[in-house]
Amino acid sequence: MQHFAEPIVVVSKCLGFDACRYNKQMLSDHFVDQLADHVRFIPVCPEVGIGLGVPREPVRLVSEKEELSLYQPATGKVYTDEMDTFIDEFFADLEEVDGFILKNRSPTCGKGDVKIYQSFKQPSRSKRGNGMFGQRIQETFPYAAVEDEGRLRNYQIRDHFLTQLYTRARFRKVKENPTMGAMVDFHSRHKLLLLAYNEKLYRQCGRITANHEKLPVDEVLRKYEEIMNAIFQTPFKYTAMINTLQHAFGWTSDGLSKEEKQFFLNTLEEYRDERIPLSTVVHLLHSYAIRFNNEYLLSQVLLQVYPEDLTEITDSGKGRKLS
Repeated sequence: MQHFAEPIVVVSKCLGFDACRYNKQMLSDHFVDQLADHVRFIPVCPEVGIGLGVPREPVRLVSEKEELSLYQPATGKVYTDEMDTFIDEFFADLEEVDGFILKNRSPTCGKGDVKIYQSFKQPSRSKRGNGMFGQRIQETFPYAAVEDEGRLRNYQIRDHFLTQLYTRARFRKVKENPTMGAMVDFHSRHKLLLLAYNEKLYRQCGRITANHEKLPVDEVLRKYEEIMNAIFQTPFKYTAMINTLQHAFGWTSDGLSKEEKQFFLNTLEEYRDERIPLSTVVHLLHSYAIRFNNEYLLSQVLLQVYPEDLTEITDSGKGRKLS
């Protein structure tokens, strides 16, 4: 049974941890519930953190004269300074984390879908942007896995998020006890995954790991992490994943019959046409690796990037459209 590093995830407290929303509600989220047995959560509610009660009058973001304010219309109070102080203190005490799951549309936690009003007066026009806490997360942790619970209903987005999350957790473990042996092992096991995401940057990672310059291990890790961060900035392209799977298939194809080879190639085409999920193709490849006891393939993270019971192919219906 494969052992997975335990990711550390900051999560909005209202997503199943506490009835801390403005209306004293707690929201149940299926994905967060699924993750609970696999990650270490750090729940947070920034609004409660600055002393606002439960229940409370709603707050909103107002951008007037190029200045962003956290405003409570019912009382006329502005809590911008209090929120800035809370965020500074929260981040100062925060250990290295692997990801964030934020409440969508929240004026503090939201990511990209928060209403930002153009005036304190009502009614007022609004635009969309990040909440105060969500914005600071993206500025302070630009390469962490960050999503909101609404977007995570999409299978492709969820898969990319989990891939980032577990890869970062594994790399964090390497940094905790840094040796060149651990660095080489990490890169060796992630070769196919990195190749599927970005071939050019994957090769840079290989050169860094080879360490022909005999750099100290901490410097190697720093350089490697910089390139790895760039690799996971965007999800893989399905065409690149298909090329990687074809490459991996070459490690087992000699032992297969003509009909079995054709079946695998047909399965790849079904994935290309979005008739089956990626997990189906990977499971088939994994079965060949087991059948022929191919140690190289069996060592590859690509065959199981994260725990199998987190693989759920139902989603919001957007398919490969991630925006």
